[in-house]
Amino acid sequence: MPVSPPVPGLPSLNALRAFEASARLGGFAQAAEELQVTPGAVAAQIKGLEGAVGAALFERHPRGVRLTPLGQRALPGFVAAFDSLGQAVVDLRRDAAPGKVHIAALPALAELWLAPRLPAIREKLPVVDISITAMEAPPNLKRVPFDLCLFYAEPDAAGKTPVSEDELLPVCTPRIAATLDTPKDLRNAVCLTDTSWADDWRYWAEKVLPGAGFVPRGPVFSLYSLAVQEALNGAGVLMAHRSLVAEHLASGALVAPFPIPVPYQRTISLWSLPGRHQSETVEKVSSELRALSCSGT
Repeated sequence: MPVSPPVPGLPSLNALRAFEASARLGGFAQAAEELQVTPGAVAAQIKGLEGAVGAALFERHPRGVRLTPLGQRALPGFVAAFDSLGQAVVDLRRDAAPGKVHIAALPALAELWLAPRLPAIREKLPVVDISITAMEAPPNLKRVPFDLCLFYAEPDAAGKTPVSEDELLPVCTPRIAATLDTPKDLRNAVCLTDTSWADDWRYWAEKVLPGAGFVPRGPVFSLYSLAVQEALNGAGVLMAHRSLVAEHLASGALVAPFPIPVPYQRTISLWSLPGRHQSETVEKVSSELRALSCSGT
């Protein structure tokens, strides 16, 4: 009589993902943010996994969790496994739709730098379908199906191609500029600030007004494009990234009241997953973006 013993089942994929993300990122809350679930859901998945393997993977403490020796030994294998799984999915989607390119970009760059260049790219590459997702931080290209990233990065960052340098300078409407004679006049002006780049005013002032203790006074915005629009509306003086307001400066809608730009510490950079062969379509889009940047388009 044939014997058919039950085959031990594998833990659920969600439980394994919860363990890998929590171990790699250092906590349940961080894993929950990446996996877009609640910390309680992550904790429940890991508790179930620990029950399935019959051993603790994390030590629980009032201020967080710490991997047990068993968890530490297991982590590298799971990181490699999920990296491979993520890349396999990326490759599958890319091979299934070779004419599509998906770009992840900083919101301000997506709206004010990339969007104005899309018509020229479509003209050169009419059969390419370009999708753009705006996000505040670069994604892990080993895990998510993006072909290219467009963010600010350090000029010498490994694997990242600088496509445009940038500089900081105050900008405003010509009417407001007429009331400003020297940078010191900014003390009495309404200064517009973007929350993501709140330090831009301080950085510029340290170079232009050293020792003055300048503190910008005025409204704060969570979207840079909104701050730019308010500058166009005449609401105040914006500490601008030249690359992002170039069109408005060229048209005269905005002007720089002081010819004292300060080089920005980081460059607009483009990159893909290192060590992987990119499709011909992705290479073409990347090449066009670099060319358009160099031409000033």
